[in-house]
Amino acid sequence: MIDKKWSELGFIDEPIPANTDIKAEIKRMCKEKNAVIMAHYYTDAEVQDLADFVGDSLALAQKAATTDADIIVMCGVHFMGETNKILCPDKTILVPDLNASCSLAESCPTDTFEKFVKAHPDHTVISYVNTTAATKSLTDVVVTSSNACQVVESFPKDTKIIFGPDKNLGGYINRITGRNMLLWDGGCHVHERFSAEGIKLLKQQHPDAKVLAHPECTGEVAALADKVGSTAALLKFSINDDAQKFIVVTEVGILHEMQKSAPQKTFIPAPSNEEPHACNECNYMKLITMRKLYNCIKYEWPAIEVDPKIAEKAVRPINKMLEISKKLGL
Repeated sequence: MIDKKWSELGFIDEPIPANTDIKAEIKRMCKEKNAVIMAHYYTDAEVQDLADFVGDSLALAQKAATTDADIIVMCGVHFMGETNKILCPDKTILVPDLNASCSLAESCPTDTFEKFVKAHPDHTVISYVNTTAATKSLTDVVVTSSNACQVVESFPKDTKIIFGPDKNLGGYINRITGRNMLLWDGGCHVHERFSAEGIKLLKQQHPDAKVLAHPECTGEVAALADKVGSTAALLKFSINDDAQKFIVVTEVGILHEMQKSAPQKTFIPAPSNEEPHACNECNYMKLITMRKLYNCIKYEWPAIEVDPKIAEKAVRPINKMLEISKKLGL
């Protein structure tokens, strides 16, 4: 039985015994329970270092679809846990804090999006993975920032498309592909806050640095970039490119993996337009802490559940994304 206090909090707030080696104990429990820890690049560094697998949304979905673990501990946000549950209905899917939502998912309420879709019945619906399971159930195919352009291009040029919820990613795809997709008016609270003027100033201070930007950024910011891509694409570019210095325009958590993968290089976080001297962090991703992770595995809660009727509809566009990605070698 779930403690009432836990339910109200959305996570387990139990003390950890003194002198506990938290990392060792987490690994022991995972081995005992046949659990695997997956973490997004935007979580805290210590969570990433403890995870069995670290990746972006596409890689996490691909890994979830193939793992033989009995329990998947998704160190990320709620929609990622839902995606895992939809792909692995017989597995236990844990997310350390149910409050770890997503501003993009929140910007696309299912009921209003459904009205929008019904108002354009001749359109194919492409939804970003950063949506709830219920919104995915209204979708023809799901995309991530790693495969969005390629998935869109897999449809004939004259296909009428609704793209949601990220208007910046949709606008970027329209510019790259020459499409004219109908865009839902949603955005990421992290990527919309980057300051174009602040980035220009950093470029003046570091003329030898290349700018890496996520396509969820505004068009004004993306236009300043030497490379626009998903977190995984930006990471790969930073490792393989000859440049020794990079201005990174995405959530600051990715800098940990960049620095680990290319320790000889310099990575500079881009500034916020709200706090010029502050890094841009995802408030939701940072809710995933070591203490919550420990308790989550110990008590096997919070567990993600998805209504079977919604899951039955939502799995189709997710599987279509995975099939297209595999076909394209992504």
